[in-house]
Amino acid sequence: MMKPAIEIRNLGKQYKLATAKSYMALRDVITGGIKNIFSGIEKKKERFWALKDIDLDIMPGERVGIIGRNGAGKSTLLKIISRITPPTAGSAIIRGRVGSLLEVGTGFHPELTGRENIYLNGSILGLRRTEISKKLDEIIDFSGVEKFIDTPLKHYSSGMQLRLAFSVAAHLEPEILLIDEVLSVGDMEFQKKCIGKMEEVSKSHGRTILFVTHNLDSLRKFCSTTILLNEGKMVEKGDTEKIISLYVSKHLQTNAEMVWENGLSSANKEIMLHKAWITDDNGSTRSRFDTTEKVAICMEYEVMADDTAFTHGINVFNQEQQNIFNSHDVMTGNGDNRKKKGRYMATVWVPANLLPEGIFSVSLALFLPNPLDVLIHEHNKLSFEMYTDFSKQTARGNYAEAFPGVVRPLLNWEITKK
Repeated sequence: MMKPAIEIRNLGKQYKLATAKSYMALRDVITGGIKNIFSGIEKKKERFWALKDIDLDIMPGERVGIIGRNGAGKSTLLKIISRITPPTAGSAIIRGRVGSLLEVGTGFHPELTGRENIYLNGSILGLRRTEISKKLDEIIDFSGVEKFIDTPLKHYSSGMQLRLAFSVAAHLEPEILLIDEVLSVGDMEFQKKCIGKMEEVSKSHGRTILFVTHNLDSLRKFCSTTILLNEGKMVEKGDTEKIISLYVSKHLQTNAEMVWENGLSSANKEIMLHKAWITDDNGSTRSRFDTTEKVAICMEYEVMADDTAFTHGINVFNQEQQNIFNSHDVMTGNGDNRKKKGRYMATVWVPANLLPEGIFSVSLALFLPNPLDVLIHEHNKLSFEMYTDFSKQTARGNYAEAFPGVVRPLLNWEITKK
């Protein structure tokens, strides 16, 4: 029976929390030292578990993604598997050579040239110089830094270091390859090249790959199995699509639908709100969209009395709870329409190529605009995620690094020669 390439049992990692000391004058240091001599009491250091009770088997040749919010323990798990960090509890049995790409510059020496660093990394993996030399041209060619290969690494940009590090990790044939979020440093074309190379080495050479990323689209394309971590514990391991849905709905706290079973009555008892939901262009209820898709926000309500007039509105907030924009149908000419008794549905479309990546929450309102009289105002009842699909034309282009701005419209540029 085939044994797992990575076998983890009851794994845990505990850290001590260091607290920054406030500024003290010399007299405070002296008096504090005297107090400590007589008190003889040592202050307890706060500790926390970055990982706890992890049990996991990863078989040879598996391509496994690892997702979770910041601080979930993803990077700590990879550092334990790569032997950079020892566990506090439990064990991690690794069967095979491990190549890792965890942080830009890890395993490289800044004073050595790119060529010398290739040999250094190969020797760390246990390869003989002749074995490394056979792969040298292939490594340099894939990295695209051949003009700088005999330049000390300290003169490389972070992108150049990443290119060389990935090329070394992928070509020196470790049985297990660990890739952390560092791929986000490179340009989009190189990221695609990296994903293609990982697929090649996994399928043709049976390498085991662990891939940590926040890019759920890349995860979906590359990994058939994914692990979800939350606050240092493994929530679930399973089919990637299933785990992504769980992550988005529960751990990113998106909510595409809200139902009031008995109805939510307005202050004047003339309107009853029954349901609110988010859909795509096909009418499917979802909470995740790429930035090129338009998003529909819908409300279903009941008018309880004839000749009722009111206005619909939404407020959209980002993750920092900044109010990105508001929209009221008072501007569309519908606000003065008086309605008869019955059920109605109101839909407002957030246009494509407007919002950047992130989680957005939606507040819902029904009100009288002039004078203002708020009938129903439900705060943050719906939420959805936007992400970039780099296979489509977006305002990002091929730029893969941090792209600031509370909105990101795709604008038309006109260039003319004078």
